[in-house]
Amino acid sequence: MKLDYNAPVVLTFTLISAAVMVAANSTGGALAYWFSTQPGLSWSDLSTYFRLFSHVFGHANWDHLFGNFTIILLVGPLLEEKYGSQNMVIMITMTALITSLLNNFFFSTGLMGASGIVFMMILLSSFANLKQGRIPLTFVIIVVLFLGKEIYNSLQMDNVSQFAHILGGICGSIFGFSQKDLAALRGTSGAVSSATPKDPFAL
Repeated sequence: MKLDYNAPVVLTFTLISAAVMVAANSTGGALAYWFSTQPGLSWSDLSTYFRLFSHVFGHANWDHLFGNFTIILLVGPLLEEKYGSQNMVIMITMTALITSLLNNFFFSTGLMGASGIVFMMILLSSFANLKQGRIPLTFVIIVVLFLGKEIYNSLQMDNVSQFAHILGGICGSIFGFSQKDLAALRGTSGAVSSATPKDPFAL
């Protein structure tokens, strides 16, 4: 019996983030700049374009990283199996970019961590049994519990970017609703088809 690298995107994401954490601690936090966004991004600075995406790999401390990846490693492999590795890369990349851009446009705070990705995956997972013409009750409950809590917490001064959490959840909702040809994802019995996952972003 051997170990199976069963979810390459999720596992690689986890390993890179852990490596960044180790490297950041080893350099006294000198790498934090490269794996976070800062208020008032300078578009003339080439590093800005890297950090618009790389901020999801950086974390303030090990507790921050463990909290995020406990959920990502639980939910992510199931999503990667359903949507495919390529689509997972697209969804993670788009969520990272959207959260960093909008956070910079509307707030004077930076971003660091994969919390937006966590909320994207949580909301996206509620679409696992999506049927045409119906809104999953699980989706409604998750929106109320998770996003409702983040909206309430956004009124508190706790140095946590609830805006990124909310945006991540919105991204997950959009990705879930954007699925095309649901019949291609399911067999005649209603189970997920064993064929190559349908690209939910295809026109």
